[in-house]
Amino acid sequence: MAILEELFKRSVVTGIAVGVGAVLLAPVLLPAVARLARPLMKATIRSGIIFYEKGRETVAELGEVVEDIVAEAQAEISEPEAAAGAVAVGAAKPSHRRRRTKRPARPKTEQPTQESETEKSS
Repeated sequence: MAILEELFKRSVVTGIAVGVGAVLLAPVLLPAVARLARPLMKATIRSGIIFYEKGRETVAELGEVVEDIVAEAQAEISEPEAAAGAVAVGAAKPSHRRRRTKRPARPKTEQPTQESETEKSS
């Protein structure tokens, strides 16, 4: 910018020449600049659209997670009430279910190997 300011300060003729040159070159330079800028603008807009769509997906997923957490919290709140009702019903009617106990492990018996059978036969 300092160069342009110095050109305009030196003489009015130089300033007019720069202005006329800009007017004459503008129709040639602007289409070239537009051709170069178009792909850049297109890529910028495309990136913005992709970013927007990803953001919407992320917000939707976050909303689902929050809904799941709220549903789980509500279920936990209602569980003690349901459990209290089940205990009251269960107290009136005894359960006759047998409890299963673990049986002790049976000792493993050694089975004769082929070597020991051949030794016995010889």
